[in-house]
Amino acid sequence: MQTSMTSRRKVLLLGSTGSIGTSALKVAQDIPDRMEIVGLAAHSSVEALVAQVRATGVKQVSLTDEAAAAKARMLLPSDVTIHVGSQGLVDLVRASDADMVLVAIVGVAGLAPAMAAIEQGKHLAVASKEILVMAGEAVMAAARRQGVNVLPVDSEHNAIFQCLEGHQGSTVRRILLTASGGPFRQLPAEQLPQVTLAQALKHPTWTMGRKITIDSATLFNKGLEMIEARWLFDVPMSRIEVVVHPQSIVHSMVEFEDHSVIAQLSHSDMCFPIQYAVTWPDRVSNHLRPLDFAQLASLSFEAPRTQDFPALELARHAGEVGGTLPAVLNAANEVAVEAFLHERTNFPAIWQTVARVMEKHQVIQHPSLDALIEVDAWARREALG
Repeated sequence: MQTSMTSRRKVLLLGSTGSIGTSALKVAQDIPDRMEIVGLAAHSSVEALVAQVRATGVKQVSLTDEAAAAKARMLLPSDVTIHVGSQGLVDLVRASDADMVLVAIVGVAGLAPAMAAIEQGKHLAVASKEILVMAGEAVMAAARRQGVNVLPVDSEHNAIFQCLEGHQGSTVRRILLTASGGPFRQLPAEQLPQVTLAQALKHPTWTMGRKITIDSATLFNKGLEMIEARWLFDVPMSRIEVVVHPQSIVHSMVEFEDHSVIAQLSHSDMCFPIQYAVTWPDRVSNHLRPLDFAQLASLSFEAPRTQDFPALELARHAGEVGGTLPAVLNAANEVAVEAFLHERTNFPAIWQTVARVMEKHQVIQHPSLDALIEVDAWARREALG
């Protein structure tokens, strides 16, 4: 990681109308002397984007949905440039004077603008797991060539990043990713085929988008985070473990070779990791709620039920094999989750679909970005079959 960061960060926010995006805007309002929003991108949420433009005064925006972009043109001032479509995200990155691009777009759509940001020498704050799951090798190599920082925004990876400050990677014995366990942490395995969509969407501690909430219920979210951590922190998959922590106060831990463990704790609020990614290496005062240890009940930990929730072992296997297999896992999971969200399949079919598609795939090592995009499309077709 580079250590030279400017005092006031100009941030281009991709995925501004989602949960991460709205949290990032709260952070910008809380620390205006350290964070300025200079561009916004959304898929189709016109009204929300227009309100954000009015609040921030940005002059560069993007909407990937063409009909939404046409509607926005009628609602936004004429001096606001609107970039349209998937290429519009890349065009926005290139046109913006941002020095940091915060990518909070779900799915493969965030990959091209992330690579464009790196090519432009803009620092990258990553809230979209798919970027590093699909193309971690290529993204991190490009960042090293350009001298660009890749800073994690996920609460777990941001916690690990904080725990690793001042320590050499070779001293790390284990990275311990904490997981809430999701809504079915204690549900007997034989009842999983009967769980409903409404039950799966009721996360015990976090308020998130529908897709990531289902990923939390299956534990695929944590599996994807394992692969992401492998690339972010340059550690083998064998050193990355998951521990269930239902209270979601300890966001992750690092055990060093002397068996000392350092943990990062805070309330479950995405404003904490977003602020640290933006202000790093500084710590800045804010209005976020501090922990009151006298009022905390207890912090408990348990092993994940890997036999009942196979997502973790599927992800571990994909991360160990590498190449195109993580991209296959990610794409098949997206299709399977979409089917469950539309109630076309049951809950265990999510990981059953992923396992089936992974088994059929012929892995390509050190793939190009074009190859990854082709494999992504192949896996989506297979998952539908």
